[in-house]
Amino acid sequence: MRRTEKTDTIVRRRRGRGALASLAVAAVMTATATACGAPFQDLGPLPPRFSGPPLPADAVVSELTSVLAAEGITVARQPSEVLGRCTERLTGRHAPATVDSALRAAVGRARSEHGWQAGPDLGNGTLTLTKGNWTALTAVPSPEPAQGIESLVIVSLTCVDGGGPTAATTPAPAPTPS
Repeated sequence: MRRTEKTDTIVRRRRGRGALASLAVAAVMTATATACGAPFQDLGPLPPRFSGPPLPADAVVSELTSVLAAEGITVARQPSEVLGRCTERLTGRHAPATVDSALRAAVGRARSEHGWQAGPDLGNGTLTLTKGNWTALTAVPSPEPAQGIESLVIVSLTCVDGGGPTAATTPAPAPTPS
């Protein structure tokens, strides 16, 4: 019987410590909520994510394709839908010796001639642009790819709050019965 009494005592002590710890946590949470209550005031609605109407995917893709083509970079469109967000990808190849300068010139042209703005700074070798509800991102490829291979150029486009259907998501008309 002594062993049972000892076990009961241990269990009671653990429960007591658990209750004490719960009270301490509740006290800390109450103090935190009271002390931090003032900074959590309603400041009104958030500003819109972008200004103006949403831009359609076809217009954005066409604009960036022409900007890149003006700098000698030919790209092809690869539309896709990811988790309800509209995304597009432009891929192509360019001579490794001039890919860096061509991409930087294309970004400059998009800003000066087409109204794109500088996007968030993501570090060296990454170029970003924003316009309306779209963000364009490209990484400057390595200037020294394998011998005889052109550098791969990828421009990723992502939109928020719509942007119209892409060419890949436009449903084909149903065949009419004959």
